[in-house]
Parts: sequence; C-alpha cells; structure tokens
Amino acid sequence: MPDVNIRFAHGQMRERELETIMQDFYHQRFQILVATTIIESGIDVPTANTIIINRADKLGLAQLHQLRGRVGRSHHRAYAYLITPPKRGLSTDAKKRLEAIESLEDLGVGFTLATHDLEIRGAGELLGDDQSGQIQEIGFTLYNELLERAVKALKSGQMPDINAPLHKLTTVDLGSPALIPEDYLPDVHSRLILYKRIASAPDDEALHDLRIEMIDRFGLLPPQVQTLFATTRVKLAAQEIGIHKLDMSATGGRISFDEQPKINPAKIIELIQKRPWEFKLDGQDKLRITKEIEDTDQRVEWLLKLLKEITSE
Repeated sequence: MPDVNIRFAHGQMRERELETIMQDFYHQRFQILVATTIIESGIDVPTANTIIINRADKLGLAQLHQLRGRVGRSHHRAYAYLITPPKRGLSTDAKKRLEAIESLEDLGVGFTLATHDLEIRGAGELLGDDQSGQIQEIGFTLYNELLERAVKALKSGQMPDINAPLHKLTTVDLGSPALIPEDYLPDVHSRLILYKRIASAPDDEALHDLRIEMIDRFGLLPPQVQTLFATTRVKLAAQEIGIHKLDMSATGGRISFDEQPKINPAKIIELIQKRPWEFKLDGQDKLRITKEIEDTDQRVEWLLKLLKEITSE
C-alpha cells in the first residue's frame, strides 16, 4: 500500500510522542494505526471505521468489547475483524469468548457481556471448577457475601470491617455434574438468577417449589439440574449440623466437621465399630466413607439418612 501512511503506538513510547500520534490519527494525517491493546479505552476517533484484532483468542471478553468499541463511534458504518487460528487450535474458553462477542451487537449490552464473562471465567462452587482470581480462591457464595457486606458498609458511610467473622459455608460434591446446561436454558442471565435462588433456598420445601417452577417454565429437569438440587438438599442438611465439607462419589467419600458440630459422638463411634468396612476416622475431624453407591439419587438418600443418624440421641 504505497499511498497509505502507517504509524505505530505502544505502551513503551514516551507520553508526548504517543499523544502526538493519537492527535495526528484523530485529524486524519495518516490512515492506518498499528497498536497494542493500549488503545482499548479512552480513544475516541469518530472517523475510524475498521479495526483488525490479531490473535483475538488471546484477549479477554471485556478487552474484545472495548477494542471493538474503538470504531463505529459516529454515523459511519464500522467493521471489526477478529483474527484467530483455526477453531481446532482454540481453547474452550476462547471459543466461548468469541461466540459471546459475536452475539452482542446491540447498544447497552454491558450487563449481558458481564454475565457472559462471569460464566466463562467461573462464578463459584455452583457454576463450575474452572475459575480465576479472588473468586477461585474463596468461591462465588463467599465472594458475594464479602461484596454485599462491603457495599452496605460504604453506603452507611463506614469502612468495611475485614476482621468481622463470616458465616461458615458448607461445600458438597457428589462426584457428578451439578449445573444448569446451556441447552436447557440458553439465557445466561436467567441461569445466574436460578443459581442464586437455588443456593439461597432456606429449606427442602423452598427447593421443591423452585423445582416445580423450573419444570413448569422450562420443561423436565436434565440429570445435571437434578444433581444440582440433590447437592443443595445435602448441603442444607450438612450445614445445619456443622459440616464444613462433604465429598461423596460413587466409590466413597469424606465428611469434614467444624470445630463444634451438632452431632452425637457416640453415634460416630457406633458406626465405626458396627460397620468398619464402611466408616473410618481420618484425623480428629474427618469421617472417611468407603461405601460404594453408583446411583446419585440413592447416594443422596443414603447421605441424608446418615446425617440424621449421627445427630440422633
């Protein structure tokens, strides 16, 4: 392109030099700007109508959204081209990000974009295991509690108390996928709302009502959703008696108790003595289960019965 002027912009340039280049681009003194992602925010060039993003699969969803927004900022029709390797070479998350950015074409899609990003990167113990950042470390439920507490404190004109005790959370893993599949409920926002409602259900009756509502609105529950409800039932029962963590797959599992659980120690000893092939102590606060139960529903009912048994007088 002999008649086209090309300039470059990147983060290692001096501030004054970078400012001059952007001013020249704004006033159309050259036609093509080759830049790093430094231009993803704060750049408003109404006459720019085309952006080519190389290796778009390496960028986050928010970055892609910001970069795409650098063009089309006036009445001119704009184009955004995302260059990627062949699909077979892309990671699952990269494919999801590209599909999400392709589907968001209307104005005011910020919230939809955020929910897509939240689901892709992981939103805690209910949405999946592949998470990142602070949410990966503490889980979505606890992250929400911390965020809600901080917002309330700031609204009241106070500083959040980082030393205040948190509610003890119970995690349950039944060794089977527990989620709301996209092919059952495609809308991301609706899925996130239902995840929150399921996680916030106070008792079995509320779970039952929510289950009936979902069947009425979206059809029969797929196995993953049934496991999600089953996991929450066990979680409610375990949380009530002071269980910190409960893992139970088809081949066995482990129960980890809090410091002061509401259990009958004599019942634990009795279980170990009468059924040593099924139960063993694992340290001072863990009970190992070696019983094999292939069916998830049977596993849930067995666990609920066990939790009642160890709390009875």
